[in-house]
Amino acid sequence: MGMSVTISAADGQDAEKILKLQYLCYQSEAELYGDYSIEPLTQTLDSIKAELAAGDVLVARLGDEVVASVRGTVDPDGTARIDKLIVHPRMQRHGLGGRLLDAIEQRLGAGGTTKCFQLFTGHRSEQNLQLYRKHGYAAVGTRRVNERLTLVTLAKEAIAGAYAARA
Repeated sequence: MGMSVTISAADGQDAEKILKLQYLCYQSEAELYGDYSIEPLTQTLDSIKAELAAGDVLVARLGDEVVASVRGTVDPDGTARIDKLIVHPRMQRHGLGGRLLDAIEQRLGAGGTTKCFQLFTGHRSEQNLQLYRKHGYAAVGTRRVNERLTLVTLAKEAIAGAYAARA
């Protein structure tokens, strides 16, 4: 019988595991856009440690292995920004990304001050766009980064009280 995947808050010891997983996961994005200088591939370990200290970071573990991660923060205006939702390539297409997205929304929405959730992805990242639409996100804007990449910002309203009971 196989192990089940558990989702929990990341700790400082997870920083290096998250960095390695991020590097692996963003290879396909870099290839898709022909740009291996994208921020997730150049981010430093110290930068990830700072994110662990400043915001909410969740990891999914299969045994001791970190197989997925997501980060989020809530701005003073109540906008919860979700960033770097990554799932190990061998674990993709099994619902883990959706589980992590739900978990970070619950975590960020638990304080009751979150008004909306916002995230972004590249315009060619169709699997990401499908996942976000399936979870209620809609495109609210685009920003052209260069001739190869346009970022699509997606958002959805936070439902008052929906997250407090589950926190």
